[in-house]
Amino acid sequence: MKTSIYARHRFHPDVTKRVVWLYFRFTSIFRNVEKLMIERGIDVSYETIRRWVDKFGSIYTKRIKFRSERPSPVWHLDEVYTKIAWKMVYLWRAVDDEGTVLGIVIQSRRNTKAAMRLLRKLLKNSKHQTYSNCY
Repeated sequence: MKTSIYARHRFHPDVTKRVVWLYFRFTSIFRNVEKLMIERGIDVSYETIRRWVDKFGSIYTKRIKFRSERPSPVWHLDEVYTKIAWKMVYLWRAVDDEGTVLGIVIQSRRNTKAAMRLLRKLLKNSKHQTYSNCY
């Protein structure tokens, strides 16, 4: 028998989901989320929120990625020479035609092999998704 991931937690799972959602959705700090929950009549400490984000954040991310749609079959691979943190770097970015970012590689020197690795990885993942949906 499977046990719930919310077992032995004081608050209802809906409260936990809402708190973690608030933290990630508004890229806020734990104390701001604590204040928002107090306004809603729920007294939860910022430390509890931090623990919930650490524990449930990755689980929610995996669930969302699992349920998300496959990327479009039309991709674009862009290379840009840009400044990040006051350093000039090469940015390789793969995007499908709907604007979903599929992968990013940042490097200090232009390295075509790294870009090819990114492309191979994306192709491998797309084949895996295509075959996994057939069964």
